[in-house]
Amino acid sequence: MRRIFPDYAYGPGPRDGCWWDETSSAPGWPVQSGKLRVDIAIVGGGFTGLSAALHLARSGVTAAVLEAETPGWGASGRNGGFCCLGGSKLSHSAMARRYGDAAAAAYAKAERDAVDLVAGLLSEHGIDADEHSNGETQLAHTPRAMEVLRRQAGEGGMLHEPGDLAALGFGGSFHGGYTNPVGFALNPRKYLFGLAEAAEKAGALLFQQSPAQSVHRAGPGYTVTTPQGHIDCETVLICTNGYSSEDMPDWLAGRYMPAQSTVMVTRKLSDAELRAQGWTSDQMSYDTRNLLHYFRLMPDRRFLFGMRGGLFSSPRAEAAIRAGMRRDFDRMFPAWSGVEATHMWSGLVCLARSLTPYAGPVPGQPGMFAGLAYHGNGVAMGTYCGRALARLAMGESADLPEPISRIPGRFPLGSCRRALMPPVYAALALADI
Repeated sequence: MRRIFPDYAYGPGPRDGCWWDETSSAPGWPVQSGKLRVDIAIVGGGFTGLSAALHLARSGVTAAVLEAETPGWGASGRNGGFCCLGGSKLSHSAMARRYGDAAAAAYAKAERDAVDLVAGLLSEHGIDADEHSNGETQLAHTPRAMEVLRRQAGEGGMLHEPGDLAALGFGGSFHGGYTNPVGFALNPRKYLFGLAEAAEKAGALLFQQSPAQSVHRAGPGYTVTTPQGHIDCETVLICTNGYSSEDMPDWLAGRYMPAQSTVMVTRKLSDAELRAQGWTSDQMSYDTRNLLHYFRLMPDRRFLFGMRGGLFSSPRAEAAIRAGMRRDFDRMFPAWSGVEATHMWSGLVCLARSLTPYAGPVPGQPGMFAGLAYHGNGVAMGTYCGRALARLAMGESADLPEPISRIPGRFPLGSCRRALMPPVYAALALADI
């Protein structure tokens, strides 16, 4: 594999301390070995890969998922659990300028459909993922940010003036907010494993500790090699997102940017502690910063707090970003400055130069498709793109809006493109002041 972060980013260090591991035991998938023939091989066992596997298997297509690590190891098993609108970093107006009003409206509908898809899968398959929150609330970190929320408030949502927040249970130094009614929070590990169980019951084959070491043409199809065997197939789906490799396939090189995100979870908070801070809301929330913080009070009264992670990856850098996250948490929620954070961890999200997701064919490789770049909102959009890849692989129309179906361009600087991030983060931090 050729990856652009140091090896530490892809190892156990950043993942150590993930709270979700305490909430659900992992299924025991076998290791792929020997020779196997299926219709479709799926590289990556996260939301995208398992959604694709489920939708393929339900249509009678034989599909095999290759997870390089253990189930739930990647971003799908260590994110903040926000099933919400998102997937792009473009505003609606910016998307309309780039693609046109109709395409922007179609993309907005796709975001809503993605949330509905997850809700439907949870209901259909009886997956208990500890769901809560009626939509999500964005909280203004400055008066100027609140003015923007007032201008952008859409129909169907609810604007909260500064004086409204205390009664709503949003205790903190916020200057107002806006609640969008679409979306909900969940336990991502329980959702992921529920998807996996449903896919297996439908006939999908799921393998762990079976990294795809190479994918090459074999007649009209492909052969995917693993450490202990290989899979022959007609079609390959690449569903590796932030954990992608530059050579899996070569077309991916330069077309994605991994970025770190870091999360902490506190011990359970007492009613008195909740009242002291004034935070009693079950809403999943995030602030208006470009380098945003996201947070929510979970059903068991633990508090989850996350933020964009560091730009470097090493034991020292990981310790620094965890310390920085703790400082931000104490500043935003001072009444909890003495509350223990029992769990902290980091993972990789994925950005595209276009700032929009991609689901579609890999040019020059007939029968190969890829889905990636959810910009930190992969619970819903990853599930949606997985279904889209399944449809495309079966020769059906995925009815994707142009912002998702347009092939992403390459970042400058090739394998050194991480050098672009420090000045970008510095500019975003200045804009947040």
